[in-house]
Amino acid sequence: MRNIRLTIAYDGTNYCGWQVQPNGTSIQTVVEAAVQKLTFESVNVLASGRTDSGVHALGQVAHFHTNSPIPCDKLRSGLQRFLPDDIVVRSAEEVPADFHARYHAVRKRYRYVIHNNRVAIPFLQRYVHRIGKPLDAVAMHAAAQSLLGTHDFRSFESHFPNRSSSVRTVMELNVTRRVGWDLWSPMPGAVAEDGDFICIDIMADGFLYNMVRSITGTLLKVGYGNWPVDKVREILENQTRDHAGATAPPHGLYLVHVDYDGENVIPNSPGDPS
Repeated sequence: MRNIRLTIAYDGTNYCGWQVQPNGTSIQTVVEAAVQKLTFESVNVLASGRTDSGVHALGQVAHFHTNSPIPCDKLRSGLQRFLPDDIVVRSAEEVPADFHARYHAVRKRYRYVIHNNRVAIPFLQRYVHRIGKPLDAVAMHAAAQSLLGTHDFRSFESHFPNRSSSVRTVMELNVTRRVGWDLWSPMPGAVAEDGDFICIDIMADGFLYNMVRSITGTLLKVGYGNWPVDKVREILENQTRDHAGATAPPHGLYLVHVDYDGENVIPNSPGDPS
């Protein structure tokens, strides 16, 4: 039995999120159907974490077990034949049998993209959150720094209490203005004070339900000038969702990258060309 890790990019607009849901088509459902068509096996494709309805991904990681001897490069291209254009398998790799896309993930990076211009770009309406009113990105960044470190983030969690813990560690949280928007780059576009795009980049050891979108909605209140910079720290310490900002819309959010300790890839694994 082989264990295959997939790195997947998708436009989440037409889906109810990653996980199988009774109320719509999920990305997991579509990917599992593609695997079945290619390998003639019914499998569970398990991801590093859920993305909600309308949220996009550049580097979602998932894995599944198979008896298929198809080489990994052929698996990637073969799966793509059975996938719609808005879901793309970027890579397929054989990994150790015990690798788990969710449980072995040690860090995740999300990005929220805001087009801060009073004039919309019609081609980006599904991929950025446009805000016409000027935002103070410098103040937003300053406010965000109070969220760095290990904290109980229940103030930024939509469904509390959850089954485990609301404690998470945020390693990076940067708010920057950018000229242009290079979707595939780890850091999009050049930093510029007059850039039309504001990117909120956050890396943590894990995320709560709607955590990034709730943080974004809170930082927007600072960006509008409605709240002072210190308000975000106060909200964190108050430990109640009612004091934070609104949940930002999903279409500006991207799962950018998932980190794992070690490479976890078997070199020259069975079925792969050497």
